[in-house]
Amino acid sequence: MMRKAILFDLDGTLVDTAPDLAAATDYALQCAGRPPVGLDAIRQMVGDGARVMVERGFETTGGQPSAEVFEKAMADFFACYEANLANKSRPFPGVATCLAKLAERGYLLAVCTNKYEHFSRSLLDQLGLSSFFAAIVGGDTLPVRKPDPGHIHGTLERIGASVDWAAMVGDSANDVNAAKAAGLPCVAVSFGYTRIPAHELGADRLIDHFDELPDALSTLGG
Repeated sequence: MMRKAILFDLDGTLVDTAPDLAAATDYALQCAGRPPVGLDAIRQMVGDGARVMVERGFETTGGQPSAEVFEKAMADFFACYEANLANKSRPFPGVATCLAKLAERGYLLAVCTNKYEHFSRSLLDQLGLSSFFAAIVGGDTLPVRKPDPGHIHGTLERIGASVDWAAMVGDSANDVNAAKAAGLPCVAVSFGYTRIPAHELGADRLIDHFDELPDALSTLGG
């Protein structure tokens, strides 16, 4: 069976978003009287959505604040992030070329991310990547999100694809575990944001550059 539907994670997979996420998180923390966590720390906090990322920022800088302070911090984060979505965020090397090649070969492409849909669409628009995708499904699009397999199933439904001819490309345990639970093979990238070393995630294939993705997919039947 040809695996012609490819679902992509966004942060740490398609786009290096850590610089702008770090800037917004640090802004929110500093508004709450906390020290910044910085870029290197943020790379270990991404993947479960903005609220969890900011929670991790607070935990790292002295523990969780009151609910009121936390909600104010989230408002500060979102205001800063929306104004600076693509300030320093850039696609990883080879992404645009790879997506164009996959589209030419007849692959149906979609984004399945825990990032809020609004931010995901805006970011991809600003980076000129939106046109490659038949659907962009965020962490707030459905009642569930990765690692729940329902997030993958819901994305496949939106593009009219089945599990039997789909694969997932991601950078974290959430991506690999969601794919496994949904019955999809998964290709992991070695350069993303993960608290577990990429080679230990249990993905079916591991790539170091997007130039390698077409060949990796072909070994999965697509």
